[in-house]
Amino acid sequence: MSPDHPPGLDLDRLRALLDRERPGLVTGPLSGRLIEGGRSNLTYAVSDGTAKWVVRRPPLGHVLATAHDMKREHRVISALHPTDVPVPRPVLLCEDEEVLGAPFYVMEFVEGTPYRTAAQLAPLGPERTRAAVLNLVDTLVGLHAVDPAAVGLGDFGRPEGFLDRQLRRWAKQLDASRNRDLAGIDELHATLGRELPRSPAPTVVHGDYRLDNVLIGDADGEKDEIRAILDWEMSTLGDPLTDLGLLVMYSSPLGLPDSPVSTTAQAPGHPAPAELIERYAARSGRDVSSVAWYTAFAWFKLAVILEGIHYRYTLGQTVGRGFDRIGELVPVFIEHGLTTLQEG
Repeated sequence: MSPDHPPGLDLDRLRALLDRERPGLVTGPLSGRLIEGGRSNLTYAVSDGTAKWVVRRPPLGHVLATAHDMKREHRVISALHPTDVPVPRPVLLCEDEEVLGAPFYVMEFVEGTPYRTAAQLAPLGPERTRAAVLNLVDTLVGLHAVDPAAVGLGDFGRPEGFLDRQLRRWAKQLDASRNRDLAGIDELHATLGRELPRSPAPTVVHGDYRLDNVLIGDADGEKDEIRAILDWEMSTLGDPLTDLGLLVMYSSPLGLPDSPVSTTAQAPGHPAPAELIERYAARSGRDVSSVAWYTAFAWFKLAVILEGIHYRYTLGQTVGRGFDRIGELVPVFIEHGLTTLQEG
């Protein structure tokens, strides 16, 4: 593919669709580039020289497995855009695979920075880093305050039995990538199953809520504000404390220098997990006494994801910098999960 047509993005067909469905939106020739850092779905920045948009589509060669994600992502941001939850403005959903070879959607381009590591946060300084992370908590409280039925998301998921299904789902994922002994992981899974908490009233759950899945404003007047929450492919109706547990996990130091998987916890000024939990509890009014379970579940889930990456690496299906070290991280995540449950 030429630079004018990144793989998976035919700009001529996209322009024809936009001209037909949104006449006058595009005023010049389109250019596009792949935005690095996405997880499973592909994300492109597209511009006509005046305005910018974002295109999201499934990965190349995996259309059927993830085609539903596009409609799901578009549906949730369309529902949330009129609320106070910061999401990009949706432009259109296209389920016609003739255009790009897979379903996709277009949304507005939001200026902002996704901070992935403590090193990237460090230039902000302690005060701005603290403000950004506390805003992350407040924005999560705002998301969980949305009445799903009031925004048309009353049937967006099956909240009954949510935690039990999540545990079974990730245990199944683990079994699919088992090719070595992992001390403690079965104990962690069994303990989580025995100590299943009672879920609060269901909310819209993001499913992968963390600092590098939001865009933080850089301009004066918008500094450190969360301008958009991104990557809604795992969103559903379920237990809101799963989002909190994941956020706490990503705010906990791993204690591994130069790790290919990092948290932002070591950035100067980053609030401690206990402060994030306390702020969420105070602003949401929810009982967070079982937060250790949700945090341990997050450690378990990430251990399973990393083991899957390691498994594919051993089969020669994953290449790139850092993948050779993923396997050594898995026992660390298991140990953190067990310790979190033991310490409560």
